[in-house]
Amino acid sequence: MTDPSSFRTGFKFSSLLKRGVAEVIVEQELIQLLESGKRLRLKQGFDPSTTDIHLGHVAGLRKLRQFQELGHKVILIVGDWTARIGDPSGQSATRPMLSQKEVEANAQTYLRQFFKVVDKDKTEVRWQSEWYDKFTLNEVIKLTSRFTIAQLLAREDFNKRYSSGNPISLTEMLYPLLQGYDSVVIKADVEFGGTDQKFNCLLGRELQQSMDQSPQQVFLVPLLIGTDGSQKMSKSLGNHIGIDEPPREMYSKVMSIPDHLIIDYFELVTDVPDEEIAEFKKQLNTHTINPMKLKKRLAWEIVQQFHGARAANEAQRYFAKVFQKRELPEEIPEYFISAAELTSLTSFKPAESLRQQWQQSGLEITPDDIFADVPHLLASTALTKNISEAKRLIAQGAVKIGNQRVRSNIFPIRNGSIVVVGKRRFVKIAIK
Repeated sequence: MTDPSSFRTGFKFSSLLKRGVAEVIVEQELIQLLESGKRLRLKQGFDPSTTDIHLGHVAGLRKLRQFQELGHKVILIVGDWTARIGDPSGQSATRPMLSQKEVEANAQTYLRQFFKVVDKDKTEVRWQSEWYDKFTLNEVIKLTSRFTIAQLLAREDFNKRYSSGNPISLTEMLYPLLQGYDSVVIKADVEFGGTDQKFNCLLGRELQQSMDQSPQQVFLVPLLIGTDGSQKMSKSLGNHIGIDEPPREMYSKVMSIPDHLIIDYFELVTDVPDEEIAEFKKQLNTHTINPMKLKKRLAWEIVQQFHGARAANEAQRYFAKVFQKRELPEEIPEYFISAAELTSLTSFKPAESLRQQWQQSGLEITPDDIFADVPHLLASTALTKNISEAKRLIAQGAVKIGNQRVRSNIFPIRNGSIVVVGKRRFVKIAIK
């Protein structure tokens, strides 16, 4: 393990404290701690309210790894208590409370993915239940007595909800206090979080001071914007890129981000040197490079980070073949269904005159074709989440069967028909 004291003299913190960093409170104090040679305790908490980590989380986790490489230690707090309370974190409503069983199941998935970025050997995992299972009402009252309602209403999302007349439960207001007390328990030197966690992190700093501890430094990273180009990356918004997703899926999702996010993604979730990124930015500003070229590099870097160079190369070839050249992939999953099952999806029986009209419109019809309810078929093959999504995609012209774009909910299917939804979803119908 590297000795932090070896970095006292002449160590430059420009990349550590500037690249992919929104704010450090207080930066000069943190620099002094880094130069002191002390092995810092780096606090990272997470509420296992969902099962997977996405690139939005990776922006902060990569910073933790950089600090670990300087010899510092990460204290990972599993918020098994606060996950059961729910924290809006800028949202208009509380997250649903989870059972202990749900929390534990989510946490195991999260931990496995967490250590794809952060060094497990330099991490100490702590569960909030270690201390909150023993918390008494007396201790709760002592904790709440250190803050006023006015202080808590200073948090932006609480203030907005209060001003607009939306309810705020006392349970929710306990959340930042519990998160702050975590810092006291583990004696955190630095707490890491996204910019939406600023209030909670600062409250922890204040709580430490009131309990005669040295106040933690607060290290905030930007919120990564999702593939929709407008809102922060989130599973609930469907604009996320999960780090456990297959290489092809990950690559194509990165290729779908808007051009204005290219530099942000390079800075926040890759190891591409600052000098190269500066050149990329210059080329984009002067329109001397096709953004597609940079996105290919970006997608390769991200896939390589989680799946290796070989998988990244294969994903790049697949994307070029299927999405750029519009060729069908070599391997298409089959969906087996009997003729009776397929027929049962609809009671529609086209008259001979209607078959002729379809043929006259250019649609190839054979006597063996079975007219099926396409929305139900798409939902049953899992090409869409549900029937409503299938109907919406059909209306948008995003569904093809064979070489024909599907224009109505009833459409002919035959053995071997290839169903294409959007640009990334394929299935071959195999009639038993």
